[in-house]
Amino acid sequence: MSHLFDDEYDDAWRYERFITTIQQRAGISWSKAERAAQATLATLAERLSSGAARDLARDLPGDAARWLEPRGDAEPFGAVEFVRRVAEREGTEPAIAEDHARAVLVALARLVRGGEIAALIAELPRDYAPLVGEAAGRRRDPTAPEPLPYDVILDRVEGRAGLDRHAARRALEAVLETLAERIAGGEADDLAEALPDELRPSLERGRDRTGGKAQRMSLDEFVARVAEREGVSREQALDHARAVFTTLREAIPDKEWSDLLSELPRAYSEALT
Repeated sequence: MSHLFDDEYDDAWRYERFITTIQQRAGISWSKAERAAQATLATLAERLSSGAARDLARDLPGDAARWLEPRGDAEPFGAVEFVRRVAEREGTEPAIAEDHARAVLVALARLVRGGEIAALIAELPRDYAPLVGEAAGRRRDPTAPEPLPYDVILDRVEGRAGLDRHAARRALEAVLETLAERIAGGEADDLAEALPDELRPSLERGRDRTGGKAQRMSLDEFVARVAEREGVSREQALDHARAVFTTLREAIPDKEWSDLLSELPRAYSEALT
C-alpha cells in the first residue's frame, strides 16, 4: 500500500470521527452534522485572521480544512452575528444553530492540539464564551480533585502486571506513548491534563510523532508497538496494556474516560478494560 493511500485513508477516517462527534454532541443526522460543520467553519474563517485560520486548517482533514479557508481580513463581528451567519448557512433557527456550532467547536477541540484551540479562543471576544466554553474546557479545572499521584499509578500497574518498579515504568510509558499515537491530539492533551505531570512526556512524544493526527491502528498493531517499545513479547505487552488501562480507568474522571473510549474501536475496550 502506498504512503499516499495511507494518508488519504487516515484523512477520511479523521473526517469521519470529526462528523461523528458532532452527530453525538448535537443529536443530529450525518448530513445535518456535515452541514453544521461547513456552516460553522465557513463563518469561523470570516471571523479569524487569515494566519489563525490557516494554522487551524492545517490540522484538519481535507473537506473540513477547505471550509476553513481564509476569506480576506478578519471581520470583527460578535457572537450573535456569528450564530446568525451559521443559522443562515444551515437554513435553521439561531437557537438550533448555536447548539450545532457549539458541537462543531467541541469536535474541533478533540481533533486538533490544545495550543491551536487556545490560539482560536484568544482571537475571540468574551461574548463568544457560551460558544467556545466547552471547547475551551480542555485545561484542568483548578477546583477539581488532584490527579492520582504518579507513585500510586505506578504501584497499581506494578501490582497488576506483576512487574518490578523499572519494568512497570517502562510499560506505563510505552502504553501511553502508543495510545497518544492512536487518538487525536486534542484527546491526548485532555488525557495529559487529567494525569500527573510525570506522564506528560510519554503522551507528548506519541502526539508529536503523528502531528496530533489520530492514526488508524488495530488492537494487534497497538499491542505490537507496545511490545517493541518495552522489548517484551506480545503476550506480555497485552497483559501490561490491560494493567495500564485498568489503572487509567481509576485515575481519570468519568467524562475523560468516556471520551477516550469513544476514540477507540470496541476491540480495545473488550480486550483491555
